[in-house]
Amino acid sequence: MFDVLFQRAIDGQLYIQWLLSGLAWTVLLAFLGWWIAFAIGVVVGIGRTSTNKAVAIAARLYVEIFRNIPVLVQMFLWYFVLPELLPTAMGNWIKQLPPPWGPFFPALFCLSLYTAARIAEQVRAGIEALPAGQEEASAALGLSGYNTKRYIIVPQALRLIIPSLTSEVMGIYKNTSVALTIGLLELTAQARQISEATFQTFTAFAAATLLYLALALVAYQLMLWIDRRFQIPGHAPAKKARGFAILRRGGAL
Repeated sequence: MFDVLFQRAIDGQLYIQWLLSGLAWTVLLAFLGWWIAFAIGVVVGIGRTSTNKAVAIAARLYVEIFRNIPVLVQMFLWYFVLPELLPTAMGNWIKQLPPPWGPFFPALFCLSLYTAARIAEQVRAGIEALPAGQEEASAALGLSGYNTKRYIIVPQALRLIIPSLTSEVMGIYKNTSVALTIGLLELTAQARQISEATFQTFTAFAAATLLYLALALVAYQLMLWIDRRFQIPGHAPAKKARGFAILRRGGAL
């Protein structure tokens, strides 16, 4: 079924090389986008729990704007609208960036800021899930609010939300496919090109599907390892905790 991928395209390359090139751009876009999104999301998530009303309102505005506008619309805004809003010289420089960098950077900014808004809500939920007494105890020990957040609250919150961050990691890989709409030849775009060149639509998109599945499984296993590695003692998942309880009762009997 996948024999067509080993045929030569009009540029002399094998079609599978087109797919692997798209895979490389997908991984690069998702990898860079994730770390930018994580850094911004942590800062905004902390801001969502700030006692300073101006900071909390600004953080909430960021989340509401970027989380509630469809990612496709944001992609078009970054690529088509932003250069028109900038000074003429800067806007022309952005428009003249050679491919694939021309569409790559707008896609990177779009996915980073969109995913950061989602991560921010995860961070906020993790912080609010911690007992309030921890901040009071930190204050009693003489820690400032900044040091309490930095050394006590945020590290625990991040460890709590690792399972929910797993879906965001896999989500950003899937959202990279939207970049094809602005001309980035990532995995889905390359699959579409193979389909149009060979008329083997099923083969092209089946291969792309398998590559996306492989990426998702790798990301899931990596996040599962991170979760086990940094799990807070005494916060085992419910299923595992029930197993431990049954073992203890069995030992008691």
